Amino acid sequence: MIFTDRWEAGRLLGEKVAQYLSQAPPDGRPLVLALPRGGVPVGYAVAEAIGGELDVMVARKVGLPWQPEFGVGAVTAQGPPLLDHRVLGRIGLTDDDLAPVVARERAEAVRRLREYRGEQAEPQVSGRLVVLVDDGLATGVTARAALRALRAQRPTRLIFAAPVCAADSIAAVERAADQVVCVHCPADFGSVGSFYTNFEQTSDDEVVRLLTAARSAQASR
Repeated sequence: MIFTDRWEAGRLLGEKVAQYLSQAPPDGRPLVLALPRGGVPVGYAVAEAIGGELDVMVARKVGLPWQPEFGVGAVTAQGPPLLDHRVLGRIGLTDDDLAPVVARERAEAVRRLREYRGEQAEPQVSGRLVVLVDDGLATGVTARAALRALRAQRPTRLIFAAPVCAADSIAAVERAADQVVCVHCPADFGSVGSFYTNFEQTSDDEVVRLLTAARSAQASR
């Protein structure tokens, strides 16, 4: 299954999430939190489909000091990092060795939240149904870090949703969420981008534009 772009993927994902919620409707307006940047167009479509409030949840990959693209964990703006201690043990690294990387990525998460939200207050998570959305689930480390941070804020239900999910990553995410919703779950995954015809990078400006448009639409309801 190949999605034309994130908008088509979000529309199809929104239908799946709406179908799930029809079995147990939320008490109040759902909160849709998208993982920037690629998750925001998908999250926008999901929020429209379920009548939810749209905002962002930033999680940053923690890479090795000498090989940043090799992810060994993730961190959010608040709370402890989520690190793969099995990998770190094989490499011979400790949490202290990664502390500078964690601090740098946490600072970037905080900066992005400020850039994306502007003067808007942080949305209330406690007591609400929360849907965390991304454009795909590969290793799942950033999703799990975000879910753990959200769980600490005591939502009534916590759902992770993505158009395409790697089958071998779902089990770990299911332990962090109450429900995982995927449109497509291939056994042979490869990469998230391989399931999109158009997988152009989402810009910061588009993230801000979509969040502003969602707030305007919500205010007019």
